[in-house]
Amino acid sequence: MKKIIPVEDGDFYFSKEGYRVFTEKYHLKRGYCCESGCRHCPYGFDITKGG
Repeated sequence: MKKIIPVEDGDFYFSKEGYRVFTEKYHLKRGYCCESGCRHCPYGFDITKGG
């Protein structure tokens, strides 16, 4: 089971379209890559290359 990480100030912002965008800070706090092509992925995942 994955650990639930509480969302704090600075962990995300809203895009102009209204979507929640997680920051690099949040991804590092979470501790792993979800391989969803996140905009601020600090783990180097590239969805177009599959890794």
